Amino acid sequence: MGEEKFVRVLFRPMNREVLVRRGSTLLEAAREAGIRIKNICGGKGQCGKCRVILNRGETAQLPEYDLRMKFISEREFSEGHRLACRTIVLSDCEVTVPMESLISHPKILVQAEISAEEVDPPSRKHLIRIPPLPDREYLLQRLRQELGETPRVPDEVYRRLLLLEEGYITVTTTRTGGRAEVIGFETGDTTNRNYGLAIDLGTTTVVACLVDLVSGEVLDRASELNRQIIYGEELISRIEYGAKEEGLRKLQRAVVDGINDLTAALAARNDVRVEEITDISVGGNTVMNHLLAGINPAYLETAEVEVSREPIVRRAKELGIRVHPGAYVYCLPNVSRFLGGDAVGDVLASGMCDSEEVSLLIDLGTNGEIVFGNRDWLFSCSVASGPAFEGGGVKFGMRAMRGGIEHVKIDPETKRASYTVIGDVPPKGICGSGIIDAVAEMFSAGIIDFTGKIRDGGRTPLVREGEEGLEYVLVPAEETEMGRDIVITQKDLDYIMDSKASLCGAIATLMGKLRLSIEDIRHLYLAGAFSYYTDLRNAVKIGALPEFPNAEVTQIGNGSLAGAYLTLLSGRMRERAREIAEMMVYVDLLLDTEFFREYEAALYIPGKRELFPTLYRAPGT
Repeated sequence: MGEEKFVRVLFRPMNREVLVRRGSTLLEAAREAGIRIKNICGGKGQCGKCRVILNRGETAQLPEYDLRMKFISEREFSEGHRLACRTIVLSDCEVTVPMESLISHPKILVQAEISAEEVDPPSRKHLIRIPPLPDREYLLQRLRQELGETPRVPDEVYRRLLLLEEGYITVTTTRTGGRAEVIGFETGDTTNRNYGLAIDLGTTTVVACLVDLVSGEVLDRASELNRQIIYGEELISRIEYGAKEEGLRKLQRAVVDGINDLTAALAARNDVRVEEITDISVGGNTVMNHLLAGINPAYLETAEVEVSREPIVRRAKELGIRVHPGAYVYCLPNVSRFLGGDAVGDVLASGMCDSEEVSLLIDLGTNGEIVFGNRDWLFSCSVASGPAFEGGGVKFGMRAMRGGIEHVKIDPETKRASYTVIGDVPPKGICGSGIIDAVAEMFSAGIIDFTGKIRDGGRTPLVREGEEGLEYVLVPAEETEMGRDIVITQKDLDYIMDSKASLCGAIATLMGKLRLSIEDIRHLYLAGAFSYYTDLRNAVKIGALPEFPNAEVTQIGNGSLAGAYLTLLSGRMRERAREIAEMMVYVDLLLDTEFFREYEAALYIPGKRELFPTLYRAPGT
């Protein structure tokens, strides 16, 4: 092995030890040890979330990175604080991982407006009587009558059929792979036991529903973090990691392992054999669909690249998913590099594609998807505003997990904040819905001005000079889990203002191209976890979303999951999903000059007067 080339790293407080090659980063060592450390940027030293404490051992900093100029102060560095992604190990080491650096206890949105008007799944079971030998042609005739076409029968299935004695069998067929195909059979009548999986394959989380394909009933749901997250939390990080063959293999294996564990848990809880799961439908963004299918995503880094709008279909066993050996995995079709099957699922679930009235759909997750349209047209874009609203780029920002502040109120007199925390525990950070509340409340309390700048002048001791300029103490150290003040810095606010301007600017850009006003929108559909948990009034107050005075607001929850469910139960819905993808016009904002003008106009609170008429009529605005 060449023992001198390897070193041992012990991670506290989990007491997990791993052997890694000398020169590996602490983040790589944590991955090998199965420890999930936050790394939104994918280990490029740009987010500062992978903070650890070096207790003993010899390390070095990557030469291109000056730690003292970014996330860790001189004092903290002298006390052993390091960024795991920028620190290489040179000898045996002991490292402590603070609680705030760990990814744990996610608050995952499993709610979805799920209902199916029709139960006509591509995967079905048929009870057929086997006649005495040698009349096997009778079987194919019966299937031809049932399906309206002659099904394909794989050789291995047909050989097994030839060995059967006279009696009744249940034949399983599917149309997911294209033409009708016999994927298996069982002796006796098992037509009442046919199951499928609807999966929301998100960048951060994976949600799976076990569905009875006979009745259409959702039997159970399960969820977990997407296990790819240890290789980077952003889509760009996953693309870069998956561009190499070994990285693609690890990413594909990570997500399949997660799906297999969810499947096994769902099956066990509901007295279902995994072999009885005969079809899978997946709603995921373009990058996630590629990584699940093992398709190299490197080309998705290029602007204006052409992305196939045909659904990705693979045999489950080829991907390593443990269900019926003949089952297929169907992925809702993608539209562009950053607008995928999850957005198509949102549109399908909302029903906006079947209405004469103009609707707006917003799904704000890791990326924001925006779709205007009705049954005759669909106009869309994606915007990189999601990371800030999920805690990315904010000093104490975090995903919606245990210990995350999710709602905030600030007393206008004392300037002190009150808050609620996921899990009802001492806070260790602030998640997206809490960030929106905090900014809106800071504005209302006069802590920040209309440009998002913190006001100085001794108004409150909670505003102070920090290492990065002025900051507001949201939670004092004695109330937090880690014994440090949770603050919102000016740098945080600049990033949040940038993100809210991107979102509002994207909406305004599409409205301008379509010659729509805020009064023209009749339905506003909000999808995704951020929209589900966020106070919409505060999102409008800070100017992240325009006012839509005539719109009926509908929370559709996990629209990606709902779209996967609908396409699991109906071949017609799969065709409708393909039509939605084909008809959708996509605008790449990175190449759009109008977007930059709208973005600049949205860089204050709330934004353009015509987008916020009620707020501008309010006293003091």
